[in-house]
Amino acid sequence: MVRGKTQMRRIENATSRQVTFSKRRNGLLKKAFELSVLCDAEVALIIFSPRGKLCEFASASMEETIERYRNHVKDVQPENSSSVEDAQWQHLKDETASMAKKIELLELAKRKFLGEGLGSSTIEELLQIEQQLERSVSIIRARKMQVYNEQIEELQAKEKMLACQNAMLTGKCLGQTKEKTEEQRTNLLTAEHGESSDVETELFIGLPEKRMRQDKPK
Repeated sequence: MVRGKTQMRRIENATSRQVTFSKRRNGLLKKAFELSVLCDAEVALIIFSPRGKLCEFASASMEETIERYRNHVKDVQPENSSSVEDAQWQHLKDETASMAKKIELLELAKRKFLGEGLGSSTIEELLQIEQQLERSVSIIRARKMQVYNEQIEELQAKEKMLACQNAMLTGKCLGQTKEKTEEQRTNLLTAEHGESSDVETELFIGLPEKRMRQDKPK
């Protein structure tokens, strides 16, 4: 059974990425040491961590190994420089042509979705465009209903808050009215009590004429 290749990509989690870096770095340093000892090879390894920390290993002198590498590159470069440059230039040309073709296809698809340039379209292409437009309209309607529901919920919450505020104000107004009524009632009772205190309350038994004679000064 042939197993599919696992696509290698960057670890998004920072902690996991740091742990993986530490493990792989130690393993790489160990392999470099083993290669230099087992095969008597001149090995130089330079690693910069994501935070810029330098880790290095050299079976001999790091400076001498780097200088040896530079001299080797200088000796080899004149022979292959022209072919490398030609290959790079051709690669850039191919990439540019591919990007231009993709842009042209995207512009054509855009015009067709806008209902333009459909004269050369086949029935299959028209059906695909129609299905895509129907899916787009369905997505737009679903989003519209979601926005409507969110607005309704927001208005209902606002209505509930205003109802609570109205109830509080109504209770406050009723309390003030009750206090004012009690105050008016108290004032009225006080006034009635003052008037009744001026009325003669002396008890007299007998006819009124006799009372009048008794009231006259002697």
